[in-house]
Amino acid sequence: MPTNPFDLSGKVALITGANSGIGYGFAEAIAGSGGDLVIWGRRADRNQQAAEHLAARGGRVIHDAIDVADEDAQIRGFERAISEMGRIDCVIANAGFVTGSLMVDMSIKQYEELNRVAQLGAFVTLREGAKHMLQRSQDGDPGGSLIATGSLTNFIATAAVGHYAAAKSAVGAMIRNFALELGPHGIRANMICAGLISTEMLPFGPESAPGQAAAGQIPLGRMGEPADLGGMAVYLMSDASRYHSGDTITVDGGRRINGM
Repeated sequence: MPTNPFDLSGKVALITGANSGIGYGFAEAIAGSGGDLVIWGRRADRNQQAAEHLAARGGRVIHDAIDVADEDAQIRGFERAISEMGRIDCVIANAGFVTGSLMVDMSIKQYEELNRVAQLGAFVTLREGAKHMLQRSQDGDPGGSLIATGSLTNFIATAAVGHYAAAKSAVGAMIRNFALELGPHGIRANMICAGLISTEMLPFGPESAPGQAAAGQIPLGRMGEPADLGGMAVYLMSDASRYHSGDTITVDGGRRINGM
């Protein structure tokens, strides 16, 4: 193990949904620890802006406009990323969105649209990352880290987002299988379950009345920021977590222990 097991120098992470929110928080932390980045998002202009900020940290950063619901686009994106960066050491399946509807009112269209991104999109991301890592292992370079972004809906029922909870729970099951099947090749797989994080996906901010009410239920007394999750991504990408696999890790300010 290196002197600093958290040093990501020479390692490359591919992150989906990385031009804002939690994905960008992961990217910032990885760049700050010396890692290189491939960032994906559907909007090319926002990808470019994010890449410019991240490159200022001194590492290599490339970006691609990818809709993770499009399997062919993801496969081409992986090919470009590997060609330009030479390798991928960590893949973070983070892309997603949320819509609101009670289960009894939810249409098949609404359910499928979300799951095409949050579940099937994550599966393709993790699968293609795993294929690359397996090939590296066969070439004598074992190892790698697969990470998926989960949420408290993996554990706790929340009204109007049952389809989101179903998708995240399915991805959690995938992570456990990836960990089991790929462990012999030194490839690890884990899920980071985020608590209440202030991003564009959330319909209220930390200073609003709903935000203040929510913060009152969190033992640490505040909503989270994307940066609060970055350290966990660095850990799971780094050699410090070389014996950590198949886990579901909660980062929520203690909200889950409060029964919320």
